[in-house]
Amino acid sequence: MLRTDWTRAEIRALFDLPFTELVFRAAQVHRAHQAADEVQLCTLLSIKTGGCPEDCGYCSQSAHHGSGLKAEKLMDVNSVLSAAAEAKAAGSQRFCMGAAWRSPKERDMPKVVAMIEGVKAMGLETCMTLGMLDEGQARTLADAGLDYYNHNLDSSPEYYERVTSTRTYQDRLDTLENVRNAGVSVCCGGIVGMGETREDRIGFVHALATLPRHPESVTVNALVPIRGTPLGDMLADTPMARVDDIEFVRVVAAARIACPMSMIRLSAGRESMSEAAQALCFMAGANSIFTGDKLLTTGNAGDSADAALFAKLGLRAMEGDEPMRVAAE
Repeated sequence: MLRTDWTRAEIRALFDLPFTELVFRAAQVHRAHQAADEVQLCTLLSIKTGGCPEDCGYCSQSAHHGSGLKAEKLMDVNSVLSAAAEAKAAGSQRFCMGAAWRSPKERDMPKVVAMIEGVKAMGLETCMTLGMLDEGQARTLADAGLDYYNHNLDSSPEYYERVTSTRTYQDRLDTLENVRNAGVSVCCGGIVGMGETREDRIGFVHALATLPRHPESVTVNALVPIRGTPLGDMLADTPMARVDDIEFVRVVAAARIACPMSMIRLSAGRESMSEAAQALCFMAGANSIFTGDKLLTTGNAGDSADAALFAKLGLRAMEGDEPMRVAAE
Protein backbone atom coordinates (compact mmCIF):
# COMPACT_ATOMS: atom_id res chain seq x y z
CA MET A 1 0.00 0.00 0.00
CA LEU A 2 2.83 2.40 0.86
CA ARG A 3 5.36 2.33 -1.96
CA THR A 4 8.91 3.56 -1.51
CA ASP A 5 10.01 2.46 -4.99
CA TRP A 6 8.47 5.28 -7.01
CA THR A 7 10.41 6.24 -10.13
CA ARG A 8 10.88 9.78 -11.33
CA ALA A 9 9.08 8.82 -14.50
CA GLU A 10 6.02 7.85 -12.47
CA ILE A 11 6.07 11.11 -10.50
CA ARG A 12 6.58 13.05 -13.73
CA ALA A 13 3.55 11.31 -15.22
CA LEU A 14 1.45 12.55 -12.30
CA PHE A 15 2.57 16.15 -12.87
CA ASP A 16 1.79 15.81 -16.57
CA LEU A 17 -1.82 14.73 -16.02
CA PRO A 18 -4.58 17.20 -16.89
CA PHE A 19 -5.05 19.31 -13.77
CA THR A 20 -8.59 18.16 -13.00
CA GLU A 21 -7.63 14.51 -13.45
CA LEU A 22 -4.65 14.88 -11.10
CA VAL A 23 -6.78 16.54 -8.41
CA PHE A 24 -9.47 13.86 -8.85
CA ARG A 25 -6.97 11.03 -8.41
CA ALA A 26 -5.40 12.73 -5.38
CA ALA A 27 -8.86 13.17 -3.84
CA GLN A 28 -9.56 9.48 -4.34
CA VAL A 29 -6.33 8.51 -2.60
CA HIS A 30 -7.05 10.94 0.21
CA ARG A 31 -10.53 9.52 0.83
CA ALA A 32 -9.20 5.98 0.81
CA HIS A 33 -6.96 6.67 3.81
CA GLN A 34 -8.17 9.81 5.61
CA ALA A 35 -11.30 11.74 6.49
CA ALA A 36 -11.85 14.24 3.70
CA ASP A 37 -13.50 16.86 5.91
CA GLU A 38 -10.85 16.94 8.67
CA VAL A 39 -7.84 19.25 8.79
CA GLN A 40 -5.23 19.10 11.50
CA LEU A 41 -4.46 22.40 13.23
CA CYS A 42 -0.86 23.00 14.28
CA THR A 43 0.93 25.98 15.82
CA LEU A 44 4.57 26.92 15.19
CA LEU A 45 6.65 28.99 17.62
CA SER A 46 10.17 30.32 17.13
CA ILE A 47 11.88 29.47 20.43
CA LYS A 48 15.22 30.85 19.28
CA THR A 49 15.20 33.46 16.53
CA GLY A 50 17.98 34.68 14.22
CA GLY A 51 21.74 34.36 14.15
CA CYS A 52 21.78 30.99 12.36
CA PRO A 53 25.20 30.08 10.90
CA GLU A 54 23.61 28.34 7.89
CA ASP A 55 23.27 30.29 4.62
CA CYS A 56 19.90 28.96 3.35
CA GLY A 57 18.95 31.40 0.62
CA TYR A 58 15.29 31.67 1.65
CA CYS A 59 15.80 32.30 5.35
CA SER A 60 15.68 35.67 7.09
CA GLN A 61 17.25 34.10 10.20
CA SER A 62 20.62 33.43 8.56
CA ALA A 63 23.55 35.43 9.94
CA HIS A 64 24.86 35.57 6.36
CA HIS A 65 21.99 37.73 5.09
CA GLY A 66 20.96 41.33 5.60
CA SER A 67 17.29 40.83 6.37
CA GLY A 68 17.46 43.08 9.43
CA LEU A 69 16.22 40.36 11.77
CA LYS A 70 17.72 40.67 15.24
CA ALA A 71 19.18 37.56 16.83
CA GLU A 72 17.56 36.53 20.12
CA LYS A 73 18.38 34.03 22.85
CA LEU A 74 16.55 30.78 23.50
CA MET A 75 13.18 31.49 25.12
CA ASP A 76 12.59 30.53 28.72
CA VAL A 77 10.53 27.42 29.34
CA ASN A 78 7.57 29.16 30.99
CA SER A 79 7.08 31.52 28.05
CA VAL A 80 7.02 28.57 25.66
CA LEU A 81 4.51 26.71 27.81
CA SER A 82 2.31 29.80 27.98
CA ALA A 83 2.29 29.99 24.17
CA ALA A 84 1.48 26.28 23.99
CA ALA A 85 -1.48 26.74 26.32
CA GLU A 86 -2.82 29.51 24.08
CA ALA A 87 -2.39 27.29 21.03
CA LYS A 88 -4.32 24.46 22.64
CA ALA A 89 -7.12 26.82 23.66
CA ALA A 90 -7.34 27.94 20.01
CA GLY A 91 -7.82 24.34 18.88
CA SER A 92 -4.32 23.27 17.86
CA GLN A 93 -3.50 19.57 18.09
CA ARG A 94 0.25 19.87 17.61
CA PHE A 95 2.69 22.45 18.98
CA CYS A 96 5.87 22.89 16.97
CA MET A 97 8.99 24.62 18.30
CA GLY A 98 11.75 25.87 16.02
CA ALA A 99 15.24 27.15 16.83
CA ALA A 100 17.60 28.90 14.39
CA TRP A 101 20.53 26.59 14.98
CA ARG A 102 22.82 24.52 12.78
CA SER A 103 22.45 21.95 15.53
CA PRO A 104 21.61 22.23 19.24
CA LYS A 105 24.37 22.70 21.79
CA GLU A 106 24.49 20.42 24.78
CA ARG A 107 24.01 23.36 27.16
CA ASP A 108 20.61 24.02 25.58
CA MET A 109 19.31 20.47 25.73
CA PRO A 110 17.94 20.59 29.32
CA LYS A 111 15.69 23.54 28.42
CA VAL A 112 14.62 21.86 25.20
CA VAL A 113 13.77 18.68 27.11
CA ALA A 114 11.77 20.69 29.66
CA MET A 115 9.80 22.33 26.83
CA ILE A 116 8.94 18.96 25.31
CA GLU A 117 7.87 17.49 28.63
CA GLY A 118 5.81 20.54 29.55
CA VAL A 119 3.98 20.77 26.23
CA LYS A 120 3.34 17.04 26.16
CA ALA A 121 1.86 17.21 29.68
CA MET A 122 -0.80 19.57 28.26
CA GLY A 123 -2.03 16.83 25.94
CA LEU A 124 -0.55 18.39 22.80
CA GLU A 125 1.56 16.60 20.22
CA THR A 126 5.12 17.89 20.35
CA CYS A 127 7.33 18.76 17.38
CA MET A 128 10.80 20.28 17.28
CA THR A 129 13.01 21.64 14.51
CA LEU A 130 16.50 22.41 15.80
CA GLY A 131 18.74 21.75 12.81
CA MET A 132 20.93 18.70 12.41
CA LEU A 133 20.92 16.01 15.11
CA ASP A 134 23.44 13.32 15.93
CA GLU A 135 22.35 9.93 17.26
CA GLY A 136 22.69 10.94 20.91
CA GLN A 137 20.69 14.15 20.54
CA ALA A 138 17.92 12.28 18.74
CA ARG A 139 17.76 9.74 21.57
CA THR A 140 17.64 12.52 24.18
CA LEU A 141 14.64 14.10 22.45
CA ALA A 142 12.97 10.71 22.10
CA ASP A 143 13.47 9.98 25.80
CA ALA A 144 11.82 13.32 26.60
CA GLY A 145 8.74 12.13 24.71
CA LEU A 146 9.10 14.10 21.46
CA ASP A 147 6.46 13.03 18.96
CA TYR A 148 7.79 14.61 15.76
CA TYR A 149 11.00 16.09 14.44
CA ASN A 150 10.90 18.43 11.46
CA HIS A 151 13.83 18.46 9.05
CA ASN A 152 13.04 19.50 5.50
CA LEU A 153 14.77 18.36 2.31
CA ASP A 154 13.90 21.80 0.85
CA SER A 155 14.01 20.79 -2.84
CA SER A 156 15.36 18.14 -5.20
CA PRO A 157 18.86 16.74 -4.64
CA GLU A 158 19.99 18.48 -7.85
CA TYR A 159 18.70 21.93 -6.87
CA TYR A 160 19.73 21.77 -3.24
CA GLU A 161 23.22 23.22 -3.74
CA ARG A 162 21.58 26.40 -5.09
CA VAL A 163 19.64 26.74 -1.84
CA THR A 164 22.47 26.41 0.68
CA SER A 165 26.20 25.73 0.75
CA THR A 166 26.73 25.14 4.47
CA ARG A 167 25.28 21.62 4.55
CA THR A 168 24.65 18.85 2.09
CA TYR A 169 21.60 16.85 1.08
CA GLN A 170 23.20 13.86 2.73
CA ASP A 171 23.45 15.84 5.99
CA ARG A 172 19.68 16.20 5.82
CA LEU A 173 19.17 12.51 5.18
CA ASP A 174 21.53 11.57 8.02
CA THR A 175 19.48 13.60 10.52
CA LEU A 176 16.26 11.96 9.29
CA GLU A 177 17.86 8.55 9.78
CA ASN A 178 18.98 9.45 13.32
CA VAL A 179 15.47 10.64 14.16
CA ARG A 180 13.90 7.45 12.76
CA ASN A 181 16.34 5.22 14.61
CA ALA A 182 15.47 6.98 17.87
CA GLY A 183 11.78 6.18 17.35
CA VAL A 184 10.58 9.74 16.68
CA SER A 185 8.10 10.40 13.86
CA VAL A 186 9.31 12.49 10.93
CA CYS A 187 7.97 15.78 9.57
CA CYS A 188 9.70 16.55 6.28
CA GLY A 189 8.95 18.61 3.21
CA GLY A 190 10.27 21.56 1.28
CA ILE A 191 9.67 24.88 -0.41
CA VAL A 192 8.06 25.55 -3.77
CA GLY A 193 8.86 28.67 -5.74
CA MET A 194 12.59 29.14 -5.14
CA GLY A 195 13.34 29.49 -8.86
CA GLU A 196 13.39 25.73 -9.39
CA THR A 197 12.03 23.99 -12.48
CA ARG A 198 9.17 21.52 -12.61
CA GLU A 199 11.76 18.77 -12.90
CA ASP A 200 13.11 19.88 -9.51
CA ARG A 201 9.61 19.75 -8.06
CA ILE A 202 9.27 16.25 -9.45
CA GLY A 203 12.60 15.38 -7.85
CA PHE A 204 11.48 16.82 -4.54
CA VAL A 205 8.32 14.69 -4.39
CA HIS A 206 10.31 11.67 -5.57
CA ALA A 207 12.85 12.18 -2.77
CA LEU A 208 10.08 12.17 -0.16
CA ALA A 209 8.28 9.19 -1.67
CA THR A 210 11.45 7.06 -1.78
CA LEU A 211 12.64 7.61 1.78
CA PRO A 212 12.90 4.28 3.65
CA ARG A 213 9.63 5.25 5.35
CA HIS A 214 7.35 8.06 4.24
CA PRO A 215 7.29 11.07 6.57
CA GLU A 216 4.28 11.03 8.87
CA SER A 217 3.92 14.72 7.97
CA VAL A 218 4.89 16.33 4.66
CA THR A 219 5.17 20.11 4.70
CA VAL A 220 4.61 22.03 1.47
CA ASN A 221 5.76 25.63 1.73
CA ALA A 222 5.44 28.44 -0.79
CA LEU A 223 8.47 30.71 -0.66
CA VAL A 224 7.82 33.98 1.14
CA PRO A 225 10.26 36.37 -0.56
CA ILE A 226 12.05 38.37 2.14
CA ARG A 227 14.26 41.30 1.16
CA GLY A 228 17.84 40.80 2.25
CA THR A 229 17.82 37.07 1.48
CA PRO A 230 19.27 35.86 -1.85
CA LEU A 231 16.11 34.08 -2.98
CA GLY A 232 13.85 36.80 -1.63
CA ASP A 233 15.72 39.49 -3.56
CA MET A 234 15.74 37.36 -6.72
CA LEU A 235 12.00 36.75 -6.68
CA ALA A 236 11.12 40.27 -5.57
CA ASP A 237 12.92 41.55 -8.66
CA THR A 238 11.56 38.83 -10.98
CA PRO A 239 8.00 38.11 -9.80
CA MET A 240 7.31 36.04 -12.92
CA ALA A 241 9.63 33.39 -11.45
CA ARG A 242 7.11 32.59 -8.73
CA VAL A 243 5.08 29.42 -8.98
CA ASP A 244 1.39 29.97 -9.70
CA ASP A 245 -1.44 28.45 -7.68
CA ILE A 246 -2.17 25.68 -10.18
CA GLU A 247 1.42 24.42 -10.13
CA PHE A 248 1.47 24.60 -6.32
CA VAL A 249 -1.68 22.46 -6.17
CA ARG A 250 0.00 19.98 -8.53
CA VAL A 251 2.79 19.56 -5.97
CA VAL A 252 0.25 18.96 -3.20
CA ALA A 253 -1.67 16.44 -5.29
CA ALA A 254 1.44 14.53 -6.37
CA ALA A 255 2.65 14.38 -2.78
CA ARG A 256 -0.74 13.06 -1.65
CA ILE A 257 -0.72 10.28 -4.25
CA ALA A 258 2.91 9.30 -3.61
CA CYS A 259 2.59 9.49 0.20
CA PRO A 260 -1.04 8.41 0.70
CA MET A 261 -1.09 8.11 4.50
CA SER A 262 1.05 11.13 5.35
CA MET A 263 -0.40 14.37 6.65
CA ILE A 264 0.14 16.96 3.91
CA ARG A 265 0.56 20.34 5.56
CA LEU A 266 0.16 23.75 3.96
CA SER A 267 2.84 25.77 5.68
CA ALA A 268 4.61 29.05 4.85
CA GLY A 269 3.06 31.23 2.18
CA ARG A 270 -0.53 30.32 2.90
CA GLU A 271 -1.32 33.84 4.06
CA SER A 272 -0.91 35.07 0.49
CA MET A 273 -3.10 32.35 -1.03
CA SER A 274 -6.69 33.05 -1.98
CA GLU A 275 -9.48 31.05 -0.38
CA ALA A 276 -10.04 29.36 -3.74
CA ALA A 277 -6.38 28.27 -3.95
CA GLN A 278 -6.52 26.84 -0.44
CA ALA A 279 -9.76 25.05 -1.25
CA LEU A 280 -8.06 23.42 -4.25
CA CYS A 281 -5.21 22.30 -2.00
CA PHE A 282 -7.71 20.67 0.39
CA MET A 283 -9.43 19.00 -2.56
CA ALA A 284 -6.03 17.68 -3.66
CA GLY A 285 -5.39 16.07 -0.30
CA ALA A 286 -3.86 18.69 1.97
CA ASN A 287 -5.17 18.00 5.47
CA SER A 288 -3.01 19.96 7.88
CA ILE A 289 -2.23 23.65 8.35
CA PHE A 290 -0.28 25.94 10.61
CA THR A 291 -2.74 28.27 12.25
CA GLY A 292 -2.12 31.44 14.27
CA ASP A 293 -0.84 34.86 13.24
CA LYS A 294 2.84 34.00 12.77
CA LEU A 295 5.13 31.25 11.46
CA LEU A 296 8.58 31.66 12.98
CA THR A 297 9.31 35.13 11.51
CA THR A 298 6.68 35.50 8.76
CA GLY A 299 2.98 36.29 8.88
CA ASN A 300 0.19 33.71 8.79
CA ALA A 301 -3.54 33.77 8.10
CA GLY A 302 -4.63 33.76 11.76
CA ASP A 303 -7.12 31.72 13.78
CA SER A 304 -10.21 33.78 12.91
CA ALA A 305 -9.51 33.69 9.17
CA ASP A 306 -8.99 29.93 9.30
CA ALA A 307 -12.21 29.41 11.26
CA ALA A 308 -14.13 31.43 8.69
CA LEU A 309 -12.60 29.46 5.82
CA PHE A 310 -13.36 26.14 7.50
CA ALA A 311 -16.98 27.21 7.99
CA LYS A 312 -17.24 28.21 4.34
CA LEU A 313 -15.76 24.91 3.12
CA GLY A 314 -17.47 22.64 5.65
CA LEU A 315 -14.19 21.50 7.19
CA ARG A 316 -13.54 20.69 10.83
CA ALA A 317 -10.51 20.46 13.05
CA MET A 318 -9.00 16.99 13.30
CA GLU A 319 -9.11 15.42 16.75
CA GLY A 320 -7.94 11.83 16.23
CA ASP A 321 -4.50 10.40 15.57
CA GLU A 322 -2.72 10.49 12.24
CA PRO A 323 -3.18 7.36 10.07
CA MET A 324 0.51 6.48 9.80
CA ARG A 325 1.02 6.62 13.55
CA VAL A 326 -2.08 4.51 14.17
CA ALA A 327 -0.91 1.94 11.62
CA ALA A 328 2.49 1.72 13.33
CA GLU A 329 1.01 0.94 16.75
